[in-house]
Amino acid sequence: MTNAKPLIALASGEPAGVGPELCVRVAREARGAQLVVIGDRGLLGGCPRIEHVPLTRPATPGKLDAGNARYVLAVLDRAIRGCLAGEYAAMVTAPVQKSVINDAGIAFIGHTEYLAQAAGAEHVVMMLVGGGLRVALATTHLPLADVPRAITGESLGRTLRVLDADLRRRFRIARPRILVAGLNPHSGESGHLGHEDADVIAPAIAAARAAGIEASGPIPADTLFVPERLKDADAVLAMYHDQGLPVLKYASFGRGVNITLGLPFVRTSVDHGTALDIAGSGRADAGSLREALELAIELASST
Repeated sequence: MTNAKPLIALASGEPAGVGPELCVRVAREARGAQLVVIGDRGLLGGCPRIEHVPLTRPATPGKLDAGNARYVLAVLDRAIRGCLAGEYAAMVTAPVQKSVINDAGIAFIGHTEYLAQAAGAEHVVMMLVGGGLRVALATTHLPLADVPRAITGESLGRTLRVLDADLRRRFRIARPRILVAGLNPHSGESGHLGHEDADVIAPAIAAARAAGIEASGPIPADTLFVPERLKDADAVLAMYHDQGLPVLKYASFGRGVNITLGLPFVRTSVDHGTALDIAGSGRADAGSLREALELAIELASST
């Protein structure tokens, strides 16, 4: 990177949600980067610089329309292409509505998985940052019943390698210290409350440590997030979405940032959804999008 301000792509998300209005607000006040806001210019009229992607159908705040599902993905695709080509130093994404994309007949689990496939990334990790915490996830958007089967020694090993590598590369932490949560209450209670902690998670941590990754655990989740433990940690690896994220969102909601690790480019996002109930009202809080932009600038400038 040169001393020039990095060029950041801001994908405006679901057109019926709060994304477009938040993008306009943040783009007007951005100082630390050059921004290109990607989306329909009719939704983004107050932005200084727009990459126009036309809506498929007119959008109304608060009213989802499956006819615009491919528009949402086209906005994402434009940002991805620009990042892969080196046109953009990073991308920041406003929220999308997964349900309406699926209603359009398009299989879509979430941003994280879509970005991984589009970028050809071997393994990506979802991590949220905020409130003094960094919380990564071993599994992301899965029904709770499917989580134990999805946690394997191989997947945990890859997740720990990506987490360690990006904490070093992106966050400039020389030797990251990672706390790994157990899956079951009391990390299985010596097998009385499940065997995954002893049979899968503990061996994966041991293998990671042998490879030079400073990981420890499995630690019971109900005592992992106490200040005494966290004070010496650089990140927490939770086993599933609702194990780690409620704690982080309690500490930082409205200011948290979602970052996808393992991609060949920097990607950050907000910690909230489309907020259809207040879309178009002017009441949406732009704090998380501001934080996402600031973190993207910081990470893009450090690589």
